[in-house]
Amino acid sequence: MIRNVVVGRLADGVEPSAIEPGLQALRELRVAGLDLELEAGLDLGLREGNAHYVLTVDLPDEESYRVYDRDEEHNRIRRELFAPFSAVIERIQFRLS
Repeated sequence: MIRNVVVGRLADGVEPSAIEPGLQALRELRVAGLDLELEAGLDLGLREGNAHYVLTVDLPDEESYRVYDRDEEHNRIRRELFAPFSAVIERIQFRLS
């Protein structure tokens, strides 16, 4: 099982509510042939300096990750609903034990 984690910081002056349509679009994303286990949300503000939003996606293997990563709608969401509002977006993929 592969877990993809994405953590983002909003650009200066961008309110957290601006990223919610992107988070919701990812929650609703369907990729042909994949059963996505995706969670996405805004930071609760419990600690100073946290990132502003996160998403996790669990996929069965590397090839499934590649299918998800290349998906046209997924890339549209990233390009249109995240990139314009984000100063930093970091990603990591790791194998669950």
